[in-house]
Amino acid sequence: MNSGAILEAAGLTKEFGGFVAVNNVDLTVERGSIHALIGPNGAGKTTLFNLLTKFLQPTRGAIRYQGRDITRMQPADIARLGLVRSFQISAVFPHMTALENVRIALQRRRGDSFDFWRSEKVLSKLNSDGAALLADVGLSEFSDIRASDLSYGRKRALEIATTLALNPEMLLLDEPMAGMAQEDIERISALIRRISKNRTILMVEHNLSVVASLSNRITVLARGKVLAEGDYAAVSKDPRVIEAYIGAGHV
Repeated sequence: MNSGAILEAAGLTKEFGGFVAVNNVDLTVERGSIHALIGPNGAGKTTLFNLLTKFLQPTRGAIRYQGRDITRMQPADIARLGLVRSFQISAVFPHMTALENVRIALQRRRGDSFDFWRSEKVLSKLNSDGAALLADVGLSEFSDIRASDLSYGRKRALEIATTLALNPEMLLLDEPMAGMAQEDIERISALIRRISKNRTILMVEHNLSVVASLSNRITVLARGKVLAEGDYAAVSKDPRVIEAYIGAGHV
């Protein structure tokens, strides 16, 4: 294993019937980096992401996290190891407040269920930790607001707060900017940059200006295979990448 790597995939392949969605992909994510997966529609990004986060099992290949083979592990088990995923669609409880949503995640980390008969001391600690997490994502003033009443961008920030409550060492973000207005994109980009200071981030993202500003390394997929890899300056000038994006935008 690469000594600087936190997550590695080797020969990762996923077949659906006769269709090969991910084809013999090798991927190395360096510890402490922001690594982006990009590619035109149908490139296999979502399938690869689902393989890495164990929502799909590979047809062939292996995945290692922190040097440990996680190829056949379940999503909940890898989350306990510190590899935690957020989703493209906001996954928060809409009728609970921002603080209550974060408290659920904090209780999950402790192995507790969400209930209301804990001692005042325990609940106070959860409230304090929850408030700190909300502050980290810029939601302090929205602590008592129901998630359903938050703007879309702030719901995504809340989702990131609930993910951070699980204390991940590596965070996997599925299109964190999807559907956002520019103001929200700028806010969430700043948030991702801030939280990356002491953890590794792998993200699938369509917004190439976000990828350019945030990512240390980029892996470009096309037709299920790795087409190119490097920093944004390198991949954006790669003739193969430019050709792959013709008709699907530009890099």
